Amino acid sequence: MRSMTGYGRGECAREGLKFTVELNSINRKQSDIAVNLPKELIELEPRIRDEINAHLSRGRINAVVAYHRSAAEERVELDEALAQAYLRAIQKLQRKTKLNGPVTLDTILRAPGVLKLAETAVDADALWPSVETALKKALAQLVRMREKEGKFLANDLADRLDIFVAGVEQVRKSAPETVKRYREQLHARVKEAGLDVPLDDERLLKEVVIFADRCDISEELTRLGSHLNQFRDCLKSDEPVGRTLDFLAQEMNREINTIGSKANAAEVSQEVVKMKAELEKIREQIQNIE
Repeated sequence: MRSMTGYGRGECAREGLKFTVELNSINRKQSDIAVNLPKELIELEPRIRDEINAHLSRGRINAVVAYHRSAAEERVELDEALAQAYLRAIQKLQRKTKLNGPVTLDTILRAPGVLKLAETAVDADALWPSVETALKKALAQLVRMREKEGKFLANDLADRLDIFVAGVEQVRKSAPETVKRYREQLHARVKEAGLDVPLDDERLLKEVVIFADRCDISEELTRLGSHLNQFRDCLKSDEPVGRTLDFLAQEMNREINTIGSKANAAEVSQEVVKMKAELEKIREQIQNIE
């Protein structure tokens, strides 16, 4: 199990170039990838997306790719014509203002545009192996972080599930007592009313049967037990299970609501309220899972 939040960084240096890839991910129901690339490498975006999709199935993933050349690889160009133009302009201003002063080489070289780095053509296809290496390192680190946090989430969900299961078992034990108590109360009311009706009267038995059928939650408890077993299996899985857990939580909530609507006992209603509160915490936690 993995969380959807994490960070990863990878580097690759080759032939005077250093590539850096940074990845960070946060919660999102679907996969949403944003890639920030230098304009020289923009054509690599589809490959980067494919590589990320091969490792991550959900979350908002931000990828930032950068590269720079080593100082030894940089070439500096001198614009001599622009330097001469600056010199003439300065000398002209000196004559016009009659202000004398030394015009040094340093003054000219500091002028904008006189010295600049030479533009070098970049072959994005040739650079892809380097970008891919840095990207895979970043992905590996991101996945490790998501897996580490996923273990904590799995433990937390397992603990909350135990509390939920305890409530289900309490409801299972209390359910038969509801019909028994109703039968006793019905007999007591008949006796208090002074009616000459035997306790095995068909009308009384029919009333108890109807009540028992209306309050029967055996199907809901069976389905709920199945959902709980599947939920536990998902907690042990190494595959992305966030969507599955979300679906199971919705189905569990549906069964709990049905049990609550059928409940005719205060103790059952109380357990239903507790289970719904715990299930809501579980559903919130599931939103963090890939």
